[in-house]
Amino acid sequence: MNKLTLGVMALGALLLVGCANSGTGEAPPKTVDSVDFERYQGTWYEVARLPMFFQRNCVESEAHYGLLDDGSVSVTNRCREADGQWTQVEGRAVPQVEGKTDKLWVTFDNWFSRLLPGVGKGEYWVLDLDDDYQTALVGHPNRKYLWLLSRTPTISNEVRDELLSVARAQGYDTRELIWRDGVKPAR
Repeated sequence: MNKLTLGVMALGALLLVGCANSGTGEAPPKTVDSVDFERYQGTWYEVARLPMFFQRNCVESEAHYGLLDDGSVSVTNRCREADGQWTQVEGRAVPQVEGKTDKLWVTFDNWFSRLLPGVGKGEYWVLDLDDDYQTALVGHPNRKYLWLLSRTPTISNEVRDELLSVARAQGYDTRELIWRDGVKPAR
């Protein structure tokens, strides 16, 4: 083969490799196939989370989800601070893609979303959900935010380890998780 042919083949190979992902260098996390909003509604306790500015003062948090008539999901996030006071924020979640329920946009009714409508929406990706809708792993596609959720305030070590394993396999750094009970598991 001549040098021109080799050069064209090499350039073609480089272009194919460059198109292999979105340019972030890492494929986005994998989500569950779908979420049944009817089964997902109700109370979820935050067992652990990666640090997040809006939750900086929370010592425990919980989320309440409800199915609305238009198919969207009402969201009430509650936070108990160290002084025992509860604060809460109301919001709404809608699918990012029509008919897909694993990736949601969540918008909260606060000063920021009123000031800049549409800008203050967050991504809520359901990464893992057990068959009985008792535990869930939710994250942001940039892997900076992660929540381990349960229908009960505590989970077994076995379930905790399973959720951590899924999170790590998805590329989330679980070393900085903030635990509901304030105790990091040994690892």
